[in-house]
Amino acid sequence: MFAVSEVSMDKGLLQHRMERFTGLRCRISPERLKRHIDQVFSLPENHDGCPFCRDRVFTETPTFSDNTRIILGESVTFPNLFPFGEWHTVTVITAAHHVETFTHQQMVDAIRAQADALRRVDGYPSINWNFLPSAGASLVHPHMQALSDRSPPLMIERYRAACQCYRKDTGASYWDAVREQERASDRYLFGDEILWSAHAVPVGEREVRGLFPFGSIDQLDTYVDSLVEGILRVITLYKKLGTHAFNMAIFFDKPDENQDSRAFCSLISRINPNASSTSDSAFMERMHLEPVILTLPEDLGRYYRNECC
Repeated sequence: MFAVSEVSMDKGLLQHRMERFTGLRCRISPERLKRHIDQVFSLPENHDGCPFCRDRVFTETPTFSDNTRIILGESVTFPNLFPFGEWHTVTVITAAHHVETFTHQQMVDAIRAQADALRRVDGYPSINWNFLPSAGASLVHPHMQALSDRSPPLMIERYRAACQCYRKDTGASYWDAVREQERASDRYLFGDEILWSAHAVPVGEREVRGLFPFGSIDQLDTYVDSLVEGILRVITLYKKLGTHAFNMAIFFDKPDENQDSRAFCSLISRINPNASSTSDSAFMERMHLEPVILTLPEDLGRYYRNECC
């Protein structure tokens, strides 16, 4: 399902990895962990003027065409003022401006609200989360973003093509083969119906994927509690490793569009917010579309099983 080639260097090994059926690639250089570019976690205390705080969210955010917002538990969902998708909504997750630990119910309510908004349109939906400024969040206040366009994002386009190619070559399901491989590998973390593993060809540092047994967002409600449990366990893993910031994306296919397609949740850790504005993304990630990764997925799987179980 993926290929690895190694280059022997003066300072350890460099791995080139590629998913065979999508063409997605990355480079893994464990020696670069010794750069210690991550910083001690710190955030500014002042949150005056935050439009997502309770004293402003209902007056400074837009409403849907029927003049409403989606309110579910603490979460508040509304259209994005500055959209970059045909359908683009924001869900403020918590009433608090910043929280150290998200509760199960906070996460369930936010994801259900995002799904509710996405079901209002026809497209290729995704639920997305930039947590903290070093992960691309324009506001510290925790919030998710739902996107849906008539065309699939490049990631889903690649996997839809991989499903078709794998079915043609083998007569079998691509995602079933991935699940079988990951369950038996050192990358496996936990889970059964939703299987969580350190992804073999990471798109970002310490990428963990949850592989769903379904493809469409219409089936999400049945699995939302299990999904949230998995997301919270991955966030806890990142914190144990000293990383607080992360990105998350949950990708879905259209209903009945491709019988072999499966939804999946991807999380990557990002360096902590820091005064020097150091980033863990540079020209390789943004321009070459070939991320440089520091952590071997197999090492992350072993770490989780040894330290977090």
